[in-house]
Amino acid sequence: MIKSWKKGILPVLSAILVLSLAACSGSPSTSSGAKSSNGTGGSGSDNKQVNTTALAKAVKNDKPPIKGGIINYALVSDTPFEGILNPVFYDGNPDFEVFQFFYPSMFSIDSNLNIDDKGAATISFSADNKAVTVKIDPKLNWTDGNPVTAEDYAFSYEVIGNKDYEGPRYDSFMTNIVGMEDYHAGKAKTISGIKVLNEKEVTIHFKEPNPSVKSGLWSTPLEKKVFQNIPVKDMAGSDPVRKHPIGYGPFKIKSMVTGESVEFVKNEDYFRGAPKLDGLHLKVVNPNVITEALKSGEIDWASYPTTRYNEASNPKNVQFLGQEELSYSYVGFKLGKFDQAKSLNNMDPNAKLANKSLRQALGYALNNEQVGKQLYHGLRTPATSLIPPAFKGYHDVNAKGIAYDPDKAKKLLDEAGYVDTNGDGYREDPKGKELVLHYAAMSGDATAESLAKFYLQNWKDVGLHVELVDGRLLEFNSFYDRVQKDDPGIDIFGGAWSTGTDVDPSGLYGRGASFNYSRFTSEENDKLLQEGVSVKAFDDNYRKDIYNQWQAYMSEEAPIVPTLFRYSLEAVNNRVANYDITRGKEYDADVFANITLTSEKAEVDQ
Repeated sequence: MIKSWKKGILPVLSAILVLSLAACSGSPSTSSGAKSSNGTGGSGSDNKQVNTTALAKAVKNDKPPIKGGIINYALVSDTPFEGILNPVFYDGNPDFEVFQFFYPSMFSIDSNLNIDDKGAATISFSADNKAVTVKIDPKLNWTDGNPVTAEDYAFSYEVIGNKDYEGPRYDSFMTNIVGMEDYHAGKAKTISGIKVLNEKEVTIHFKEPNPSVKSGLWSTPLEKKVFQNIPVKDMAGSDPVRKHPIGYGPFKIKSMVTGESVEFVKNEDYFRGAPKLDGLHLKVVNPNVITEALKSGEIDWASYPTTRYNEASNPKNVQFLGQEELSYSYVGFKLGKFDQAKSLNNMDPNAKLANKSLRQALGYALNNEQVGKQLYHGLRTPATSLIPPAFKGYHDVNAKGIAYDPDKAKKLLDEAGYVDTNGDGYREDPKGKELVLHYAAMSGDATAESLAKFYLQNWKDVGLHVELVDGRLLEFNSFYDRVQKDDPGIDIFGGAWSTGTDVDPSGLYGRGASFNYSRFTSEENDKLLQEGVSVKAFDDNYRKDIYNQWQAYMSEEAPIVPTLFRYSLEAVNNRVANYDITRGKEYDADVFANITLTSEKAEVDQ
């Protein structure tokens, strides 16, 4: 789906953790070991590259719609969804894929990724850009019948700013709100900069104007009547989040088997009118069987693994839609720990990867062009910076990044003193001690193990001894739990970010960002991130220059090395009509509400 939420239009800078970067055999290959014509694998297909410019963004179906019907949606994952079904508390993409249908962003975005007036709430700025007023549609109600109020929207800030809140969304954007830091420290009982004007309007005052408000304002309320008597520390595990979540979107939950499936029915009281469908049935489907599930008609609609895309053998009963993602895969390097009490990242000067030449060498060793072509058929390309190309105004098209160059990797290591002193084929550290690095990689589809092993081989080729953490791939929830908690057994980790619609990267890489998993900090990083959201950054050219400098700086420091830019694919049964993924064309929740079916049963691939 469109997934315009996130770091911006979802929770401000709340990066959606994407179940991607599969990872781990000497070269990218199929699980069966089959080889393609050029000697490496392509997930059981040839290596024909996809013409990404020709990817459709809307389904073609001119047949008359039936009345109602149920659409079957696959959450494609090899692991259950955790069941934190609330945007204030979740941090994993599988949970987002569930609550997107009933708990969407209130805001809509335009083609430039800025908030427009098509959504369930609109915004307006003060003359000095230091205050923004949010106006909620008078018809917007919770699925329990209560109105969505300005008090509910203000309450979400109060929960995120509470000292007992342990989620990832209290960050530099939040601390720029007048009175937020005093509230967080317990010096004030309210947030002085948030003023409820009436039942449907609230104004938020900022210490300094921030251009990210245009695209990254926190976008979801929290029903105060439901949560106000639950201690903040207990909210994430409470029944209104885990067992009986409510929202205000086009669908509502009828029943759920947590981690496995959800039965949605249409929300008759959706503020734009009842959805066209009667309901939506979601279930978790392993990526290794999603193709057969689509062919049989068991599933109507799914995000399709790019590794499995093959024009010669794709199911004929579905249409494929695709576009550039606001996301990228990466490998990151553990450089310190996060102080939860102070909400600060702290670098450890004695970390194994404190030497940036070592980090750079680990990046230069990775042959991501080969991965993109052979595993992803051109639907992923080597990443050159930490701002993806979908941010057309801010991605530095001239950035070279850390591209595959094993000779350069070897030279960097030699110059930094990482040499093989005992002839075992692996480099010791500059003090002559054995150097073994531990890489945490996620499980996923059939390519996950191939990709991780390929990276291990890339590192071995330049003399670096890297092993998988625990000798295996980690499932999604375990992976992020250990990375977030700075497990000392992890030196390198591979993951992916969906950046959201706000280009400001401070929610992922700022000094106070809990999502800053490398724990990298520096005064120069602080300076550039601050300038990117300064008053001067309301000038787009100035902001672009600052973010070009930041992209170059992070490439040089290499606390995170981006590996692949990504195209998303969605597979949609031929009976589905009126579905368009064009970013910014329509309010996301309305996209769901307007989907129709043209037959009672799904079309089957004969």
